[in-house]
Amino acid sequence: MSGRTASVGERWRALRAAQGPHDPADLDALWADLDVVDAASVLGPWRGFAFPTGHPIEKVLATSRWHGKRFDALDDAKPLICRAGDGSLYSDTEAGRGGASLWNVQFRGEVTATMVYDGMAVLDHFKRVDDTTLMGVMNGKPGLVLAAGRHFYFGLERE
Repeated sequence: MSGRTASVGERWRALRAAQGPHDPADLDALWADLDVVDAASVLGPWRGFAFPTGHPIEKVLATSRWHGKRFDALDDAKPLICRAGDGSLYSDTEAGRGGASLWNVQFRGEVTATMVYDGMAVLDHFKRVDDTTLMGVMNGKPGLVLAAGRHFYFGLERE
């Protein structure tokens, strides 16, 4: 970086390219520097990926062949778009315990786009990396989402 501080985009690309495991503190620091995003601006289909930190949700998503998320409307979100054995995509409403909706919710002192799951106490908060990329933090009760007090971190790229 030639003696200068890395930009948010450079930090994102470095974390995205690294194999991991990632230190959640590095992901927290990047999250803090990202811009909030309005719920209405994230509508559409998104391809997802996990940041490897050792969080148990990583194995659950890999087993389900998680592809991403789809936000059809503020009141119609699909949290678990998965890939079937034949390669087709489907919304796994069983694993996700239904659908979800998009809201602007306060998290860590900022109001940002948040997906609220219909069937379980889970919130996915989003912040903008750039016009086609979001960082997500899955939040919820200990034992359901929080693992040893740590959140699950992921990224979404607009399809």
